[in-house]
Amino acid sequence: MRVGEINNALNALGWWQLAGVDTLVEEAPCDWLAPAADAATPASKAFPASPAPAPQPASLPATLDAMRALLADDPTFGPAPRDGGAPRLLPEGSPTSGLMLLTGMPEADDAAAGTLFAGRIGLLFDRMLAAIGRDRASIYLSAISPARPAGGRIAPETADACARIALHHVALARPRVLLLMGKEASCAILGADIPETRGRLHRLDQGPDQGEAGVTAVATFHPRLLLQRPSLKAAAWSDLRLALGAMGEVDR
Repeated sequence: MRVGEINNALNALGWWQLAGVDTLVEEAPCDWLAPAADAATPASKAFPASPAPAPQPASLPATLDAMRALLADDPTFGPAPRDGGAPRLLPEGSPTSGLMLLTGMPEADDAAAGTLFAGRIGLLFDRMLAAIGRDRASIYLSAISPARPAGGRIAPETADACARIALHHVALARPRVLLLMGKEASCAILGADIPETRGRLHRLDQGPDQGEAGVTAVATFHPRLLLQRPSLKAAAWSDLRLALGAMGEVDR
């Protein structure tokens, strides 16, 4: 082939390349408009791997003592402390007091103090209890998650399991009134945040063994938020009086 013919061929190939041609036409006819056949693509490459299912307790306990053991060891709340997990703060006070208080999780300083609502938050919490004629010995205090999760937030994949356990805990304790302290507790038990749940009574139907009365729930602000926004204290006091009224103790 002459040099001129070679140059002409190269120029033609270059033009077709600029035009977007990237496939040689074969001898056999091909329907270029036909839909492409599905390629066998490994699932791990086609889609991100699904997260592992959240741990679920094999069975819910039948007594408060068994519930305490579940809260101490169950993997729903992360690794147990003996396996290197975060410390767990178990229920405090008297389950026969008639008043159960439920918060979302321990605060950052609670584990070191060995109690829920420690430090400045605890001082305000104790004053709130005193205002309604109670103290820590005359309430039953627990948390949705007994261990503080990393980042201070219950993971979405474990939230349903935590709520299920908490609702069963309430059914075992059988309080006359359940006071929900903060967003996490309100969302877990009532399915909505404080702005939608506070200011009124909620009835929790806990099954036939609870009788017709069930459990009355009241949602209010977390003491942490009251320290940050003191203007909410008047509304929180209204919530406390609502809980007292449900217990027949509004004149205290």
